[in-house]
Amino acid sequence: MCGIVGYIGPENGREILMKGLARLEYRGYDSAGIAMVGSDGRLRIVRCEGKLSGLDSKLVGNPVNGTIGVAHTRWATHGRPSEENAHPHRCGPFALVHNGIIENYAPLKEELIKEGRLFSSQTDTEVIVALLEREWRKTGEYKQAVRNTLKKLKGSYAVVIVNEEEPDMLVAARNESPLIMGLSDSSFFLASDVPAILPYTRNVIYLNDEEIVFLSRQGYAIESLRDGEKKNPPVQQVNWNPIMAEKAGYKHFMLKEIYEQPRAVIDTFRSVVDLDRKEVVFPELNLEKELLEKIERVFIVACGTSYHAALVAKYMIEGLCRVPVEVDLASEFRSRNPILSDKILLLVISQSGETADTRAALKEGLDKGAHCRAIVNVVGSSIARMAQGVIYTHAGPEIGVASTKAFTTQLVALYLLAIHFARQTGKIDRETLEQCVQELIELPGKMEKVLSNTDKISAWARRFKDYKDFLYLARGALYPIALEGALKLKEISYIHAEGYAAGEMKHGPIALIDAEMPVMVLLRHGPLFEKMISNIQEVKARDGIILALIEGEPSEILGPAEFQFVLEPSSQWLSPVLFSLPLQLLAYHVAVLRGTDVDQPRNLAKSVTVE
Repeated sequence: MCGIVGYIGPENGREILMKGLARLEYRGYDSAGIAMVGSDGRLRIVRCEGKLSGLDSKLVGNPVNGTIGVAHTRWATHGRPSEENAHPHRCGPFALVHNGIIENYAPLKEELIKEGRLFSSQTDTEVIVALLEREWRKTGEYKQAVRNTLKKLKGSYAVVIVNEEEPDMLVAARNESPLIMGLSDSSFFLASDVPAILPYTRNVIYLNDEEIVFLSRQGYAIESLRDGEKKNPPVQQVNWNPIMAEKAGYKHFMLKEIYEQPRAVIDTFRSVVDLDRKEVVFPELNLEKELLEKIERVFIVACGTSYHAALVAKYMIEGLCRVPVEVDLASEFRSRNPILSDKILLLVISQSGETADTRAALKEGLDKGAHCRAIVNVVGSSIARMAQGVIYTHAGPEIGVASTKAFTTQLVALYLLAIHFARQTGKIDRETLEQCVQELIELPGKMEKVLSNTDKISAWARRFKDYKDFLYLARGALYPIALEGALKLKEISYIHAEGYAAGEMKHGPIALIDAEMPVMVLLRHGPLFEKMISNIQEVKARDGIILALIEGEPSEILGPAEFQFVLEPSSQWLSPVLFSLPLQLLAYHVAVLRGTDVDQPRNLAKSVTVE
């Protein structure tokens, strides 16, 4: 979730840009940079790996000043954190900053290299600015070069461009990545998020997809990328205070991150899915057909919420690939002296890429000759560097301690791995692969529908906030989601909750059920539906209170309609993502009503970096 700030006006913009970046630090970043055109007409760029304090230090000895410029904080997606990969990137007279993911950057880069272009970074962003410089040389016209460049890009982007040869114009555009423009009496601002510009103006325009804005010292023009049609969006006033602004108006970071999940899922799959051919391509995984065909068993190792994602993956990989899967808690993995070899694929999962137990498990696998891969959210993290290949989840920084978007993007990454594995080893045919990809493409829309209709979840929270115990029941691939739902409630509301495989209810938990026990059940139609109904009848016979998440439509068997939340049907492997959302929201709303610290619950840390 990189940060962008742009400025054009009468003031020296250096302080405006740097303070703007500081107000976006909460988004997380690993490097930063600034570019300005000075009074001498020269474009100067200063970048560094690490925090803004490091950039401030570099600016002391290498100052940049001017009345037009851009600045950026980077959260690595393509290429590890480094000064070379930091933004802004330059080519010719242009400096450019970019948020998002360019899906077709690899073929564009190959095309430019064949023309003799040299690249100094591993980023998709440098491809954009190199392409812009080429188009500018071809056309000789700045605005047309920008249009030509953007039309060649596939994916998401928010870009801001400064041009040494047009020092009185700032150009920006967006597609599926947020970008706002701020207006004051004499200045214009650009930013990826409101907090960056709040001290200077509360009048903003929210740019729409496929729109370009041309900013000069006299005014601005917004046009459609496709046909150049003039746009006149309304100027809106932001009334947030600075703390609200950091959270995009949400009360807590956790709630903001819950609602970011559809976008995080898109960013995760678009980085590895060729949407035209409906194929999965993992450039950094290093798991090709010849190696996958030799794999006889998969071990998946993780902690906490990531462990629940691993349990879902067991169902996915065994169901699609027909390879046995073992799932271990990282803290237990080494102590049992696991039997590993070069016929084993060891997959570790960690949001931070720094989890101590998971890192130790990965080392165990490497030492014993297993093929070791990782799913992480942080480029350049310890686990990402140690593993022999990696899948990045592209969830962006997750500030709330209770994991939400990291979990659902892990599920998507594991699904992508499963269908890639199955296709490479011939367990699914081309038609099935295309169907699997299509179901994934449809998933974010279904997630949006869940998140736009949550009044019933809020009502459940008000009704049950004072209960002391909850039970979560499910079967199949939804069973780990029951575990995750119970964990969320425990983590942030401090209510005792347990998740169980529904078939295990009669082996102990049934003794707890009475009129004071809410029981959350997760149901989807299929082979296990009737068995779940039998479990529900057993709960009702003991006066337990049934709360049901069900795919498709309500069922009279489940009881009152107000205690049923209906989700849109999805594939058996992706439905766990949808079922996760109302459980996250229930935990959130209960915690808020109970007055707990939602974003920083007691005794918990975001990343457990010691054993």
